[in-house]
Amino acid sequence: MTELKNINANGLDFGYFEAGPADAPLALCLHGFPDSAHSWRHLLPALADAGYHAVAPFLRGYAPTGIPADGAYQAGAIAADANALHEAFGGDGDAVLIGHDWGAIATYGATGSAPERWRRAVTMSVPPLGGVLADFFNYDYGQFKRSFYIFLFQTPLAEAGAAAHDMALIDGLWRDWSPGYQDAAEDIAHVKESLRDPANLAAAIGYYRALFDPSRHVVAYAAEQEAITSTGETPILYLHGTDDGCIGADVVQRARDHLPAGSRMELIDGTGHFLHLEAPERINREVLTWLAG
Repeated sequence: MTELKNINANGLDFGYFEAGPADAPLALCLHGFPDSAHSWRHLLPALADAGYHAVAPFLRGYAPTGIPADGAYQAGAIAADANALHEAFGGDGDAVLIGHDWGAIATYGATGSAPERWRRAVTMSVPPLGGVLADFFNYDYGQFKRSFYIFLFQTPLAEAGAAAHDMALIDGLWRDWSPGYQDAAEDIAHVKESLRDPANLAAAIGYYRALFDPSRHVVAYAAEQEAITSTGETPILYLHGTDDGCIGADVVQRARDHLPAGSRMELIDGTGHFLHLEAPERINREVLTWLAG
């Protein structure tokens, strides 16, 4: 990756990587859990070659990005961060937003609440929450089993369980979620480095606690929070791996019903949850073709 840099947005210091000239249209890439900005190492140079200022920040609470003073980890806060980073990097209406996992959730909220900022968007591995949450208790046993970590993270045991045995839970999630990806050691090492401090690990878990607990929501992010489950205006390309062990491909079939007009959904054969790392050439091609449209 390129040199780690720093920028302040939405009251937080964000660590980030970048590629491409600063005066080019912004392409903001948001990672998820358990992941880090390093996972965009294949896409950043491809975006730069295509004429973008490609930026991959570490999300709030993921070192070296700071811990928010307000303790806000609701989805709307991450969406607000994306729009604030758009401002901080001098983005305009030609900017594009790309998000994976929690980054995808933030993308739905950022584009939904401020469509004038984002010309197009790409989301991966987590479909629009409006459909996911509405259908949650209609899923079969297989999906409930895959979602065990979400329930674990609602309990007081979450931090201790996630930290045990050198964060073995993270190793297991990568193994289960992307069973065909054999080169995850470097990526996992970066994740553990980012979450090694107990405060950072608690922050990452905080995302999941805020997902089902409105008492953890900060009013300042109400507009972005509402946009998370609304159908926005910005056209979105949604990509999902057929072998995703986190959210089964069968669960996302209705994603098309919750995407904005002009959007498209594509299942990527033979890939799991971290599809942008498993099949970088294919994903880069899909992303760049969509953004050129």
